[in-house]
Amino acid sequence: MSVHDQAAVEVLSRVALAADGAVLGLALAYIAVRSIIKFKTTSSALTKVKNAPYVTVSDLRSVISGPSDQDTCAGSSSSDEKLVVVRGVVETKSGGNGNWKKQNVLVSHESNEKAVIVQRTQTCIYNEWRGFFGWTSDVRSLFSRHWKEQETSSLRTVPFILVDGGMWPQSDFLVVNLEGSRHPLPLTTVYHNLQPISASPYTFLQAFFGHEYPLSPHINLVGLLDEEKILPVGKEITAVGLVSMKNGTPEVTACNDLPLFLTNMSKAKMVMELTFRTKVLFWSGIVVGSLATGILGYAVVRNWNKLKEWRQRRQIQQQNDAEETNETEADLPAEEDGGADVPEGQLCVICLMRRSAFVPCGHLVCCPRCALSVERDLTSKCPVCRQTIRSSVRIYES
Repeated sequence: MSVHDQAAVEVLSRVALAADGAVLGLALAYIAVRSIIKFKTTSSALTKVKNAPYVTVSDLRSVISGPSDQDTCAGSSSSDEKLVVVRGVVETKSGGNGNWKKQNVLVSHESNEKAVIVQRTQTCIYNEWRGFFGWTSDVRSLFSRHWKEQETSSLRTVPFILVDGGMWPQSDFLVVNLEGSRHPLPLTTVYHNLQPISASPYTFLQAFFGHEYPLSPHINLVGLLDEEKILPVGKEITAVGLVSMKNGTPEVTACNDLPLFLTNMSKAKMVMELTFRTKVLFWSGIVVGSLATGILGYAVVRNWNKLKEWRQRRQIQQQNDAEETNETEADLPAEEDGGADVPEGQLCVICLMRRSAFVPCGHLVCCPRCALSVERDLTSKCPVCRQTIRSSVRIYES
């Protein structure tokens, strides 16, 4: 572990253990709440997938026309939409017997395979210089590790359908509508190439003439990663979504309540995976929630005890100050004679009683009690010469 990583770990540990672990407890409580929310969402998705019929493309029409008492997805635009799990083979729209315009199939640039979805991704991997003072890059890398990569991606699709495998000509098909779906796609990687690059003046010329390299005086390119993924024609996949009739043709759309739309798994594997997720989320929520409760309880007790100790110390300090003041005032002799027989120039300028002399300036302007109050001031200075005083001495005329 480098020196910067050790410093980052030390800072994070101090922040986590601040306030006797209250920050760590709040972070764990947040994780526990998120786990419980995800558990509820995944459990609901598991129930819906279990209750959804698992059919082939040729059985869809009977399922759509029949009654349904299953759960529906939130945001469903029509009451005729039904949640189903359909297994079929990918084919372009031109592969069916409908009245569609001829659709051109996509061809992979690297493998020359026919596909309905082609995704090309280029990732620039680079290092940042530390700058003039050596700390700017370290701070950025501490909070934003993903700044070390820059990705550009392009996605091309053509309308496609699902058909039953081994049947030709295809009389039954299911139109796949990808609009509004943000679910992961079951793409197959057909090209993967990492090309190391040494930054040089030639790299700048390449970038200047159109290559998508990151340009910055603080960036040093390490390599380029090129990938191509496709959804090939003829691949068998499963669609989990809402099916409805559009112009006499069944069409499936994504359900936002479910974590999957198109997948390589069968219904049994999906149920197993969702069941495993629910168990992990459930127990992680319980364990992390219990740990967060214990840490927060410990932090509350510790801070409450500290608060009580601080209040007790403050009360004791106030009592000691009050007793000290009373003892000091009790030690002062009472002014029985007042200022009746004392000339006006020898009386206290504050209360007109007999006076005490300040040390070290020696000015005789205040009585003992007033001198004591002046001494206890934060800025104890003589009222006449404004010199800092250390103490006062009572003057007796014999």
